[in-house]
This record gives sequence, structure tokens and C-alpha cells, in this order.
Amino acid sequence: MSKDSNQPQNFAADDQASVSLRALEPEDLEFLFVLENDPDLWAVSDVLPGPISRHALREYLRHSAASLAEAGQMRLIISNEKKQAVGTLDLYDYSALHQRAGVGIAVLQSERRRGYAHAALQKLVPYAREALRLHQLYCTIAEDNRASIKLFESAGFQWVGLRQQWLRNTTGIGWVNAAEMQLLLRK
Repeated sequence: MSKDSNQPQNFAADDQASVSLRALEPEDLEFLFVLENDPDLWAVSDVLPGPISRHALREYLRHSAASLAEAGQMRLIISNEKKQAVGTLDLYDYSALHQRAGVGIAVLQSERRRGYAHAALQKLVPYAREALRLHQLYCTIAEDNRASIKLFESAGFQWVGLRQQWLRNTTGIGWVNAAEMQLLLRK
């Protein structure tokens, strides 16, 4: 892999699940259609909930080749040992000046609790440190999303704060606090 490549290397991870992280491909359209239209995931995202069309996703895929530095974000496909797409790993709010990015993970409902998200984070950390030369990664998680908090803690992320009433709850009526977590890649 060239040092200019914006794709993660195949770093080894000691995980039960074996995954690879790869760039988006046009063939990912149907996978993304299913993932993006999962109402359970709408509640944990920062976009207004609602269905997304294949046309909109086709346009997104057409323009997804921009680098992290150009777009300020990067979406990678999490593939299992059979090379099937099982989820996405997003880097967002990239700051070249501060050498940091936010992290988000989504896994298909049918593929959850198999270790794919943990294995993907284990691949991301050395890639972010060595290839992207980031200083830190961070995430914002609803305080009541214990599974996600546990996932990020297992990857070395630490709580650094709690934002009060930061996110709408899943019913859209009330509010929940948000845990702020970060992982320093270079100390």
C-alpha cells in the first residue's frame, strides 16, 4: 500500500471476529440501503430520521471517493471473514489542525453481538495512529446506550465528560445525556 493511500492497512487484531475495513464500492448500494433505513439506527444518529432512497445513496457513493482531508469525513465498510458487508465505520468532524476525528459505528441488526464492531475498532486504532497520523479519536454516545459505551471502553476510550440533555431520546419526546469519550493515540 502506498503511503498516500487513504485506506486502512490489514493490521492484525486479536479478536474473536475477523474483519477488514475497506472503501465504499458501487456494489454496496443495497447494503447501505438496508443499513440506512434501519429505524433503530436513526435514534443514535445526528440526522433527522427518515427513509433514504436508493437514488440518494447512489449519488452519495458516486461522490464518496474524496479523501478524509478533502471531505472531513470517511466511511469504511466493515466486512466479515466471508467478505460480506456487515457494518460501517465512520470518521467524521476531521480536524487536520488538531489531528482528531470522531468515530461512529453501525452494524446490521442481524450481525450485532458477534464482535464485528470491536474488531473494527481494533483495526481502526493503529490505522488512525500510523497511517492517518491522528492524535486522538472521540465519540459521543447516549448515556443510556450501555452496549456502545462498553464497546468503546473495551477499545481504550475513556469518559471525559457528560453533556446534559444533549440528545433526543428514542421516542423523540424527551432528552438524554451524552457521554463524551476519547482515546489519545499519541501521548
